[in-house]
Amino acid sequence: MDLDSILAKKNLEKVEYLNSIEKISFLDSSERKEMRGVADKYPFRANDYYLGLIDEKDPDDPIRKIILPNNEELNEWGDLDPSNESSVTVVKGVQHKYSHTVLLLCHEICGGNCRYCFRKRIFQPDNTETNLNVDEGLDYIRRNFQVTNVLLTGGDPLVLSTPRLEYIINELDRIPHVKVIRIGSKMTAFNPFRIIDDIQLQNLLKKINSGDKQIYMMTHFDHPNELTKQAVKALKILRDCGVILCNQCPLLAGINDNPKTLAKLYNKLVASGCTPYYLFQGRPTKGNEPFKVPISRGYEIFEEVKKLASGTAIRAKFVMSHESGKIEIIGVDEKFIYMKYHRAKDKSKIGKVMIFERDEEAYWLNSLKQVN
Repeated sequence: MDLDSILAKKNLEKVEYLNSIEKISFLDSSERKEMRGVADKYPFRANDYYLGLIDEKDPDDPIRKIILPNNEELNEWGDLDPSNESSVTVVKGVQHKYSHTVLLLCHEICGGNCRYCFRKRIFQPDNTETNLNVDEGLDYIRRNFQVTNVLLTGGDPLVLSTPRLEYIINELDRIPHVKVIRIGSKMTAFNPFRIIDDIQLQNLLKKINSGDKQIYMMTHFDHPNELTKQAVKALKILRDCGVILCNQCPLLAGINDNPKTLAKLYNKLVASGCTPYYLFQGRPTKGNEPFKVPISRGYEIFEEVKKLASGTAIRAKFVMSHESGKIEIIGVDEKFIYMKYHRAKDKSKIGKVMIFERDEEAYWLNSLKQVN
């Protein structure tokens, strides 16, 4: 069944959220039992709109892999904080890694829990990283005049009520040295009605963008099947509100690690007015082994995409969000892997080129042997 038929069948007027595997009607009892065990460790969350994008007859459906628990997540592999975000946490709910940019972790819930999430530790019962009371974070931003960019993240800021989001954005609007407000969100994929049906949110975005600030929406589409008519409509509304759209996603085994699939995603994004921004090498996060793609293979996929996508669709950089900075993978040959610091915690490293021995299995910087 095609996506339009699936959506028509559901006849959605209001998106219903699900936190229980038991409510997914197309799973059999053995699938429920297996997924329940995984969800006990890494919680499940979705909604009927997003689950409606799954081809129920296809066990390899990409949306299924993004949102439904997989028993391989229980493999002993990875770390809950592989990029050591705790080392750049300056006050609760605030990360300050690069001088001009601050991350404000203003929520601990997402529209759905991606199974490959790199920040799944915040969904754990003992999470203390996010801060729903953002006043301390706002005070930190006010005191640090070098901060020009603020990224609202978490969790997903668009899960917050619009009045709460309006309070945060209006406070940032009042800080003279903040010029750019970024909203990191997958709601355009998970629940585009969050944008389509919320006139108050649209008016807020228009108001801020008509002043001396600019709002960017860092969307998170991983597969072309997420770009439904509803999602594309939400993107158009955001553009009409003056929002600049950029997309970032990780390279994911079994989901988008195919040049044709990734090129299709990029071409559809550009046709929808959303610029591909970063393609991330997936972080070695605990539970994420099923999605791993080695660095050398990832680079080869990315280069093939450039042959299949338009020029406007291949502006993305293939990067690793490492503890030390954003490291761009700029080349792979028979012997070596070449990388360059695109952003760095230590500014003196920006632009530095590193050469490593080629390793077909290497997934992260720490497992490579540097030769220069």
